[in-house]
Amino acid sequence: MSQRSTDNQFSAWQLFLSSETYSSFLETLVLNIVETLRYSSSAMNSLTRTLPASWFCSSALYQLERRAVFLKSWHFLGPVTRFQNRSEKVTYEIAQVTVIVENRSPEHDGIDIDGITVYAEDENIKIKSHLTPSGLLFATLSEETSSFEDFFEGLEELTNKVDFTKLPHRRSISYEGNFNWKTMIDGFQECLHCQYTHPTFSKFYPPTFYSVTNHKNFSQHMADPSKQSDGLFLYFFPICTLNVYGGGMSSFRTLPSPKPGVSRMEFDYYHSGTNEVFEEYFKFVRQVAIEDFELCEKAQENLERGVYGEGILNPVKENGVQFYQQRVKELVYQQHASEKCAKDERINAAQVPAGVVGESKVIAVQ
Repeated sequence: MSQRSTDNQFSAWQLFLSSETYSSFLETLVLNIVETLRYSSSAMNSLTRTLPASWFCSSALYQLERRAVFLKSWHFLGPVTRFQNRSEKVTYEIAQVTVIVENRSPEHDGIDIDGITVYAEDENIKIKSHLTPSGLLFATLSEETSSFEDFFEGLEELTNKVDFTKLPHRRSISYEGNFNWKTMIDGFQECLHCQYTHPTFSKFYPPTFYSVTNHKNFSQHMADPSKQSDGLFLYFFPICTLNVYGGGMSSFRTLPSPKPGVSRMEFDYYHSGTNEVFEEYFKFVRQVAIEDFELCEKAQENLERGVYGEGILNPVKENGVQFYQQRVKELVYQQHASEKCAKDERINAAQVPAGVVGESKVIAVQ
C-alpha cells in the first residue's frame, strides 16, 4: 500500500472521529453498555439466592426445621427386600425420633410384605407408613402429615415402572459427618461438581447430559436420557435418596442431629450379583460417597468460618438445589408464623381479666 493511500485512509478516519456520526455512535455505544449492565444487574437480582450460611450453623433454626420439616414429612425407609430378615429389627432415628421396622410374616423363601410393621420405641405406638405397589416403604412421624399421595403427588406413577423387590439387600453402613444435613443435600441435588469431584463416575455418567426434574416433594435425576434404567437418582424431600446405577441400587439418608454441624449418614446397598461382582459395585459407589463426604466437610468448614455467606444459584444446573431449599424455607416460615400466632393468642388470652370474654362480661350462674 502506498504512503499516499495510507495518508488518505488516515485522513478519512480523522474526519470520521470528528464527525457527528462518530459522536452519535459513541452515544449509542455508551447507552447500550449502560442498558446491558442494567439488564445484567436486574437479571442477577432476579436469580434465586442460596439459603444464608446461618441456616447451616444454627441450633435454634434446626429445632424449627425439626418441627416444620422432619416431623411433617414422609421419609423413605427402603424397599421391602431390606426387611426380609425375620430376626432383625431395622432401627432408624429420624430427627431424634426412633422408628423400628419389623417383618412379622411367617418364615419362607419368598418376599413377604404383609407382616411389615412400623412402630416407635414403644411397640404399642404404631407409626403411620405407606408401601408403594412397587415395593418402597415410607413412614411419617406425625399423624398430621398430609397423605402420601398428596405429599408425593405423581411419585407412584414413576416408581411403579420399576419392580424394587428384585434386588436383595446386601449391606448397610452408617457413620457421622461434620456437616449440616442441607450441605449433603446441596451436593446431591446438582452435578456441577461431578466432573471435578467424581472423575470415575463422570466417565460412565457424563455431566453433559445430567438433568434434574423437580416434582411435588421429590426430584428425578437422569444421568443420560438414553439410559432410562441406569443412572436414575431419586431425591425424596427432605433427606432420603434412591439411586440405581453401576449395576445395583443404593439409598442413603442424611439424618440431622441437634448439633447443626453434625449429621449421620446411613447407606443401604442392593445387588443380585455374586459376591465378587457386588464387591466391585460396592467399591465403585463407595468411592463416590467418600468423595461427596470430603467435599461436604470442607464446605461446612467454610460456612462456619464465614468464608461463604450466600450466593446465586444457576437456574438450570442448580434447579434441584433451588427446589429443595425453597421448600425448606417455605415450611420454616410457615411454622414460625404459626407458632408466633399461637404465642400471641396465648399472651392475649392471659391479659383478659377473669370473667371477661372480649368486651362482654361473663356472669357466673349461682
